[in-house]
Amino acid sequence: MRVVGLDVSRTVAEVAYLERGAIRAGGQVELQRPSLNAFAKQLRPSDEVVLEATGNTHAIVAALKAHVAKVVIANPLQVRLIAEAKVKTDKIDAAVLAQLYASGFLPQVWNPDEDTLALRRQVARRAQIVRQRTRLKNQIHAVLAAHLIPKCPVTDLFGKRGRAWLAEQPLPLDERTAVEQRLRELDRLAEDVQVVERQTGAAVLDDARVHQLLTISGVNATSAIALLAAIGDITRFRTPEKLVSYFGLNPCVYQSGLQPAKHGHISKRGRSHARAMLVEAAWACAKAPGPLRAFFLRIRERRGQQIAAVATARKLAVIVWHVLADRKDYLWSRPALVAVKRRALELQAGWPATRGHRGAAADYNIKELRDRERALAERAEHVYARSVAHWQPKPKKSTGAASSTRTR
Repeated sequence: MRVVGLDVSRTVAEVAYLERGAIRAGGQVELQRPSLNAFAKQLRPSDEVVLEATGNTHAIVAALKAHVAKVVIANPLQVRLIAEAKVKTDKIDAAVLAQLYASGFLPQVWNPDEDTLALRRQVARRAQIVRQRTRLKNQIHAVLAAHLIPKCPVTDLFGKRGRAWLAEQPLPLDERTAVEQRLRELDRLAEDVQVVERQTGAAVLDDARVHQLLTISGVNATSAIALLAAIGDITRFRTPEKLVSYFGLNPCVYQSGLQPAKHGHISKRGRSHARAMLVEAAWACAKAPGPLRAFFLRIRERRGQQIAAVATARKLAVIVWHVLADRKDYLWSRPALVAVKRRALELQAGWPATRGHRGAAADYNIKELRDRERALAERAEHVYARSVAHWQPKPKKSTGAASSTRTR
């Protein structure tokens, strides 16, 4: 077997061959399709190629994987021999990649399938558009604050009534022109968001995993799609803790010698957008009846609401793992509310609105049924609160270790 190491840059890749314990330089390959295809045809069917994860990694993998036995993607954040090297060149980096992989010490990255890649691109595109919209809204708010304009009496400043109020405010001509330009840009970005959401909704509408995620409290169609795009194949996470670590919701730990372990803030490594979606879902759980709200309130009493939100997000990540791994709905779901979420996903995917026809989501409009489901969720919340009411912080150990608290 021969190992081929590629150190990838923006335009070229440095090649190193490792065979029978000897390293041989292979020159450079231009990162263009004709050059990559010609290089791939020179490789052996038994070769194993290794390269670091970059922005163009998946295109390189697609060009090479049909010609070799295996293509491995390395995690650049964990290849310390390259990141911390004193003598660092492309030739050395390519050789180190090949040697680490041959020795079995290379931290690898999962290579998603084409559908997951497309979904990730769409989720990232939507997040980028939302950030642009937020920036424009903040600029408009800054203009109003600079001219001492009082707070808008309407809840949504950028809705129909809010814009009518905004048009009546005494602003200089240049500022009013700038505000109108930003409002037009907001409208254009809103159309772009609708296009992206329609495509992502249509892509996952028949995916059972999305419908299972929608049964979890606080998870809507947007967050369910983002979580599915980040996770991909749930079987690559053997335990819930692996998924929690992938989202960067696990605490940093430092321990050396006989000293007790010290736990710090969450690592914040991994899929940052999915982590943000889980935190957003955690805040929604804090307002909806159920065991998750009881968990949030219990942590908030001791640690404050910010830490409680992060802890609830971690709890949600564990629930997501069990829901996807067991292929079962969330136990404490509210069926009528879940039907509303699924109908929202259908409308997002471009399904027509059927007015005058009673569908599955219509049950949520029945007050008696809605109150009954809410009462069951509140009962589950009270049961959880009673079951953990006697939990107390663990006493300090004689070795001086810091006390810890159960947060199950």
